[in-house]
Amino acid sequence: MLKNIPPILGPDLLGILRAMGHGDEIAIVDANYPADSAGPVLVRLDGITATDVLDAILTVMPLDDFVDEAAICMQVVGDPNKREPVMDLFEGIVKRHEPEMGLSSLERFAFYERVSNGYAIIQTGERRLYGNILLKKGVIRPDA
Repeated sequence: MLKNIPPILGPDLLGILRAMGHGDEIAIVDANYPADSAGPVLVRLDGITATDVLDAILTVMPLDDFVDEAAICMQVVGDPNKREPVMDLFEGIVKRHEPEMGLSSLERFAFYERVSNGYAIIQTGERRLYGNILLKKGVIRPDA
């Protein structure tokens, strides 16, 4: 255990978050996502919700403020403008940690492609549909 670090961020995940560089992307995906066959390193956090994982990660990892879209969810198939309740929760968590940022979205297969080219995937036990979010790591600036 470490002080001020959420306990759901175990050593494997903390190592991945620390090793990632500016612009690298990590996906937090739901229990239905085809994560094992997607390609990047996979960390399983069965039994933990995607919203809890997002909140924990954003306590230690900055989002990229050099791009317009640093937090991206998967669009609802057949209704790209629909917002599932979990997406609103994602956006609230992002805004709590990064007040100037919002949540954008990608079409399902474009989301899959982007995740497959990412640094790592965290598969959660999230059962809410469309409980998937992609994060682009930012920088920590030196103190002024």
